Amino acid sequence: MSSFHNGGVEIAYLDEGEGEPIVLVHGFASTKQVNWVYPSWVSELKRNGRRVIALDNRGHGESSKLYDPELYHIPTMASDVTALMDHLGIERADIMGYSLGSRMTAWLACSQPQRLRSAILGGIGIGLIKGGGPGENVAEALEASSLEDVTDPVGRTFRAFADQTRSDRRALAACLRGSRRLMTEEEVAEIKVPVLIAVGTEDVIAGSAQALGKIIRGAEVLDIPKRDHMRAVGDKVYKSGVLEFLSRRK
Repeated sequence: MSSFHNGGVEIAYLDEGEGEPIVLVHGFASTKQVNWVYPSWVSELKRNGRRVIALDNRGHGESSKLYDPELYHIPTMASDVTALMDHLGIERADIMGYSLGSRMTAWLACSQPQRLRSAILGGIGIGLIKGGGPGENVAEALEASSLEDVTDPVGRTFRAFADQTRSDRRALAACLRGSRRLMTEEEVAEIKVPVLIAVGTEDVIAGSAQALGKIIRGAEVLDIPKRDHMRAVGDKVYKSGVLEFLSRRK
């Protein structure tokens, strides 16, 4: 495991391949392995001549587990991404997020556009502004004694996923409570870097990709057919659409 420290927080990461860098930022309750390695994103991007960097977000995977929600605000989590880029001597990169990772990526595209060649927002639509993703019901499900004690269907989905990935559920609950800040429409409209929005057509968590695309000037929208929030990640339409988008970022 490669890692570095952003302040007192240890961030685990991988850095593979050669070429133009792309940074991958996983979703809530996932890891760099689950979100990007196992669905073959890393190998596919390397085959297409890219240097691939992926981190475990704080509270996730092999990175530091923190239990104070105040340490998981979106700007704070996003600072781990730019700190990793600084650690590796990367001034500017394409950045692709998924779900929570897309919230972090969108924040960087708005606040530090000089660090991004482009932003790929996977698994997030108008929910970036209007919300609607996992809430306190999921945090409570993560803190429940067992999956059998969880009756909320969305809570059960995320709890089962956290159990499957052997995550630190208390850290995830803190992350969920701390990372709830939404972006305003005015902030999102300030995004000027090239943007691709990729959402499954059956994703009820992300919100409308088309609605978000109308707010970000020049944004492209990629529908991932017949995929929900969890199953869109490894879809071939998603991959081919991203690779085509990146091929135009000379």
